Amino acid sequence: MKQENPFAQLRPDSRVGIVGIPPLAVIGRLNSLGAHIHDLDEPQVNTDMEVTAPFLPRVYCAILRTAVLNALHLELDMIVIDVGPGKCDCALHVSTVLQDMLNIPVIRTRNEDDVPFGHPLCETRMSLLEKFKRITAGVQSAAPYQPEKFPPCKPTAGFWGVPPRDFSLLTLFPDTTHIYGWTRCMENKTPADVELEEIFNADVPTIFFAQSFCAKTALAKFLAAKHPRGLFLDVDVTCSSSTQAKIQAFLELSGVDHASR
Repeated sequence: MKQENPFAQLRPDSRVGIVGIPPLAVIGRLNSLGAHIHDLDEPQVNTDMEVTAPFLPRVYCAILRTAVLNALHLELDMIVIDVGPGKCDCALHVSTVLQDMLNIPVIRTRNEDDVPFGHPLCETRMSLLEKFKRITAGVQSAAPYQPEKFPPCKPTAGFWGVPPRDFSLLTLFPDTTHIYGWTRCMENKTPADVELEEIFNADVPTIFFAQSFCAKTALAKFLAAKHPRGLFLDVDVTCSSSTQAKIQAFLELSGVDHASR
């Protein structure tokens, strides 16, 4: 029988893993309970990804495989996973796998929040790596932003897409890179906002990024073809030297000032 309040069992020091972006009400509840939230989409254990092969096909994206890898090695009391339009159908099947392989509750949620929180980090001057670190960390809190701390800058480049599993590729971009796509929806706390996700800036050279085998590769490739200076890029687990060279060449040939990087 389905438990009326799945969070009733949590203690103030409970360790809760999240996959995707659970609804703001759920994050707020976890914050109020004092739970320690662990973002399972981000690499947290130094273990070979092949450990997940018995549980997921290799053609699943590296983010969901990372979530399973983390769940196998972290001591968690609960997992909350978004299986709604803000994530993907694959996440729904991963929730089934997680429930079978773990002896803890796996709570499915559907995040269809539509109250915009804003996206000041996406448009401020800051290293792209630091922006992504702050945006992904923001998933663990329901607190409002202070946009006055992050004034917008004039963009010289764009990064459209999801947070990459390998953050090292973000170091190749200038501090004046604006973020678009699902990551902007992520900061806005509206992961299912397709209209916001499809926005890009045609005036700046833009990388359209998705993890290999992710359904969003279709949208990334589609929008990149419409952009006058767009490059479609997909990366699986790690960013190879050839991919790094491709990004650097694209930015340099697009006239992006190397001194601003």
